[in-house]
This record gives sequence, C-alpha cells and structure tokens, in this order.
Amino acid sequence: MKYRPISSLRDFNAIQYEERPRRQHSPLKWALIAMPVIALAVLSLPANDANALRSQDKVLLQQIQTGNAELPLPEIKLTNTAASSNPQKAAIVTAKAIEPAANKPAVVEQIVTNNPTDSQQTWSTVTVAKGDSLAKIFARKKIPANHLHKIMRTGPVTKKLANIKPGQTLNILSDEETGLIELIYAIDSLNTIKITRKDEQFSSQLVVEIPDKHTVTHNAIINDSLFLAAQSVDLPEKITMELANIFGWDIDFALDIRKNDAFTVAYEELFVNGKKIGVGNILAAEFVSRGKSHHAIRFADPKGNVDYYNTKGQSLRKAFIRTPVDFSRISSGFSTGRKHPVLNRIRAHKGVDYAARSGTPIRATGRGKIVFRGKKGGYGNTLVIKHGSAYSTLYAHLSKFKKGLRSGARVKQGQIIGYVGKTGLATGPHLHYEFRVNGVHRNPLTVKLPSAKPLPGKYKKSFEEVAATSLALLQSTKDNTLALQEQ
Repeated sequence: MKYRPISSLRDFNAIQYEERPRRQHSPLKWALIAMPVIALAVLSLPANDANALRSQDKVLLQQIQTGNAELPLPEIKLTNTAASSNPQKAAIVTAKAIEPAANKPAVVEQIVTNNPTDSQQTWSTVTVAKGDSLAKIFARKKIPANHLHKIMRTGPVTKKLANIKPGQTLNILSDEETGLIELIYAIDSLNTIKITRKDEQFSSQLVVEIPDKHTVTHNAIINDSLFLAAQSVDLPEKITMELANIFGWDIDFALDIRKNDAFTVAYEELFVNGKKIGVGNILAAEFVSRGKSHHAIRFADPKGNVDYYNTKGQSLRKAFIRTPVDFSRISSGFSTGRKHPVLNRIRAHKGVDYAARSGTPIRATGRGKIVFRGKKGGYGNTLVIKHGSAYSTLYAHLSKFKKGLRSGARVKQGQIIGYVGKTGLATGPHLHYEFRVNGVHRNPLTVKLPSAKPLPGKYKKSFEEVAATSLALLQSTKDNTLALQEQ
C-alpha cells in the first residue's frame, strides 16, 4: 500500500489507501506519518500528561526508526483547557484510536460529548434593596441588558416590574452563558408575574390565586369612638375604615356618634393553602346611631356592578360624603354669629372646622373639577372643587396639596387632595370645610345630599334574596353576642 503525504490531523483522517505492491518504508517516512498526530496530542494535554506522553514518544520514535512500531495509537483524552478550571462546564473531547479491521486503515475518531453536569442554571432569591431597579438587579446577576428590553415588550403586565419596592423578592432562574430563563415576582399574596424564556423569545403572564373565603361576624357597643370599639373586638383596621366609608354618607363619625351606639358587621377573611392572607369585602352591616338603625347590603348585579344598598334597595352612595376627614372632631360649627378667634370680632362662620393633627389626609367629598388651588387670604392654602353646575366645596388651611393636583384637574369622590395644616388665619391645625349650593353657603352637617341612582327594578328579586340572608346573619350575630353577655 502507498501513503499520501499528510501535514495535519485532518489529512491523517482523510488518508486514502491504494493497493500497491508491498514494499519497505524508510524510518524517516514513518516519522513523518506519526509526528503530526503526536504533536497535536501533546499540545492539547495538560502539562503532567504531556510530559508523560513525551517520554513515551521517544520510545515510539525509536521503534519507528528501527521499523518495529505498530500504527494503532493509545487512547488519548483532549480536555478543553480554557474551561478546565470549571469541570461542570467543560466539554470532553475524546480522540480514540480504533483498531483497524482487515484491509481498512486505522483512523482517529473524535467524540464530543456534553458533561451531564455542565448546566449552570440556578435559582436565586433577590430581595429588592432601596434604590434598586430591575436593570440594576439584572446587572448584578450578569443578565444581558437586552433581556430586560425584550421582557418589557411582552405585554402590559410587565409594567408592574417597574414598581418593585424595597423588601419585595424576585425568584430568578438564570444561566451564566445564556442569561435569564425564568423570573417570578409576587406582587402580593394573590397576584404573581411569571416571565419565561423559550429559545430567544420571552413571554409574560399574570397568575392570579383564587383565595378561599370565610365569613366572619362581629358585634360591638361604642363607648368612646368607632375606632376604639372596633379594636375591642379585634376588627381589622381595613374593615373599620370601610365600615365608616359605607355609612359615611348618612352618619358623621365626628359629630353623630354617641355612647351606646352599636354596629354589627359580616365580612370575608381570605385564605390561600390554609394560610390567612387578609380580609375581603364587607358583606353586610348594621349601624345603630342615636337609636336609628342603618343597614348596608352588598349586592353585585349580573354585569359585575357592585354597590351597597339599604333594605329597600336604595343606594347608600350619595353624590357627596358627609365628612372630608376621617375620625376627627368638630372644633367649630356653621354659624352666622361666631367670634373669630384671631380677628377677635363677630364674623359669620360659613363652614365647619374639623380639628385634626397636621398632615392628616383630606378627601374630596364628591367627584368634580378643581377650579382654584393656591393661597386665598385668611384661608391660607385652599382648594375649591366644582361639582357639576349647582354644587361646590372649599377646603382651607391646608399644610400642603396632594402632589400632582393642579387647577383644572379632575378628582374622584374620596380621593386625597391635601393635608391638614394651619396656614392663613388659624390658631391650630384644622380643616375649614364649606359646602355651597348655587353659590349659597349651606351647613355641611345638615344639608340634604343628592342620592345616587337606586337599584334597577329588574334586579329587585335577586337583591331581596341576598338581603334576607344577610339580615338573618346579622341578627344571629347580635343574638349570640347577647347570649354570651347574659352568661
């Protein structure tokens, strides 16, 4: 057989043999055939293996020169030395000598396999620090910046990722080479954003947990205030505030509350996997003020519209809430003959003063448009809101306005518009509140407020069924409380 000259391992693999009369080869030709393969193997090996192989090569070359060498090579493992410092990432390249079959040449086969432990995909939990953003977190995790750009373009749900807050956590699955694989961000106990990657494409989804709901009831007698009575029966603060909001159109909690007034409330507690995560909606409530009972029944129509109604199906919601400041006290009422505390002379007081701590939030009593925002003489910092064509309200002595509100801006009922202060002619922190009908001042505590639309007649039968169940639940709660008190 006759060999073609070779200059590399590729040439060696591609050797083609032709049948020729057998003849002897010189030792030099044997050396030329073997040296490129040996050199490549030596250069690819770590230092210790290379030294060992060089000593073997000397013997092999001597055998070649004397014509006593056999061609099949020993098994050689070539390790990617650039990755050898991290054995989990290193791909193993094996150069294996295969025993030649009859009438076939010896060849070198390269087998490239991925180490089954080469994956560097790891989950990590990142706690958001002050001043953190998703971009900063990705930079710390060595996730490519273009991954964030792709994620934010997957849909509106990812806008929530721009509002991460200190103390919240992100669960991130990433790979040092390919970047982000999966991200899980729990917005709250019920809502979670999940980002996943397939190939080079990202997708986002909002996962909503449906909680189990348990109905809880409480009954309490008021001795001092609604807030203290609620605390005495461990009523959650959120439910206390909601209770005040529901009845706030008919009851002034700063003026109307008397000792021995009472309330009964049924509301939802929310559970996920057996763990309590918070409270839901008030289902029904009764408030007894000055001997008069006020009822609130929660009802949702087939279209999903939800409101609270009295037992006759009339909405408790009015165009205006009665009090713009929660749990305050009235320091000065509506009067045409009050002596001004600063000017020291008789001057009509055409509004109501609510004494409260500086910084207490002030809420718009009705939906409308801001027509004045700024300083107004003795009123100090003042807001005036126009509600349609007939009504307007004024809020004075504010310490500051709610950020972002300007003259001409629209506000919703109950929206925070500013904070209690003592600017202008004021002896202490309080809110001066005025209510006007067609430009004429009316007493905010007694003026009849326009009602919202009543329940449509087509839903009356469904409402009556809900109301009967709710009223029975409230009555049962009162009976049980009375029975416990008599024991």
